[in-house]
Amino acid sequence: MKLGMFMMPMHPLHRNPTQTLREDREAIILADQLNFHDAFVGEHLSDQAENVTNSLMFLATLIHSTRNIKLASGTCNLSQMHPTLIAAQAAMFDHLAQGRFIFGVSPGALASDAEAIGILGQDRNKLFAEAIDVILAIWEREPPYDIDFPDNRFKVTTQKSLALDLGTGVMQKPYQRPRPEIVGTVVAPFSKGVIAMGERDFHPMSANFLLPKWVKTHWGNYAQGKQNAGQLADPAQWRVARSIFVADDDKVAAAYGGADANSPYRFYYHQLLSKLRKSNRHEVFKETREEADEKITVDAVIERLCISGSVDKVVDEILALREVTGDFGELVYAGMDWVDEKLGRRSMQLMAEQVMPRVNAAIAAGQTA
Repeated sequence: MKLGMFMMPMHPLHRNPTQTLREDREAIILADQLNFHDAFVGEHLSDQAENVTNSLMFLATLIHSTRNIKLASGTCNLSQMHPTLIAAQAAMFDHLAQGRFIFGVSPGALASDAEAIGILGQDRNKLFAEAIDVILAIWEREPPYDIDFPDNRFKVTTQKSLALDLGTGVMQKPYQRPRPEIVGTVVAPFSKGVIAMGERDFHPMSANFLLPKWVKTHWGNYAQGKQNAGQLADPAQWRVARSIFVADDDKVAAAYGGADANSPYRFYYHQLLSKLRKSNRHEVFKETREEADEKITVDAVIERLCISGSVDKVVDEILALREVTGDFGELVYAGMDWVDEKLGRRSMQLMAEQVMPRVNAAIAAGQTA
């Protein structure tokens, strides 16, 4: 099982964005030094807590500060820009990174982002589907382009202006052929979108704020999509994200991992629960749909979704998670604000150097939690 990293990232509102952007860069540089496989970075246009506004721009600052880690948009929000722009920028990034690039995509879920650019009333899932079709067509086809799918609002052509002798009217293709790996984050139980991912050979990442029982539902749908495409699903293509904190001491882990008022994990889930309540999407935190809303407290969410403890405890909890979800290829560590930088760095170090080797040894030996 590989180890990856996902950073929304989310920071207390009083913090200086210059400092938090620097810390987020340092977390990914550390992840590279610790041999994490990849690092996904999210983006929002209008969120003070999640202040990376363009994931590709942020990740570009890390190309020459890292050596091996794959740099992943997590995600490019395809409803927010014309797909021609995204196709061109992602292709260029892939060349700059010489293939150390994963193209993470989503519709973009934040309502204030949609309102800010005037699409609040539009179907962002439809925008997403139309945009990804156009991006792939640009990467697959040769000029002059005449991309005009039925019922797709995005039309792309350079027929009138094409000048091959000058190189104008020609869109850049990615460094990786035929394209980079495409990953979609899955945030809903029983998501039907995962079927489409399987059919198109996109790879799913199950969000860290889903209960393990709901994460399990993603694999069946992905396998169905692969079957529809005449292919066999490979668990190595499935990423599962979790909120994890590892410390040398269980008491420190319990406090920093959620019990303390200043815990970054507590802040993270307070923010997330508040946002999802506002959009009436907090059902993802429930054991059943019938569970009363008042039972979905920050403490309850932390207890259900945060894995924290010393190395042995975290190893056991990861193996227990895998018993519920089934096999998956990459465990994605959710990055948090560095309230205590020393503890934040130590957790990543313990995760890479002690937890994952023990988890993989147990898997290889056929052990369970």
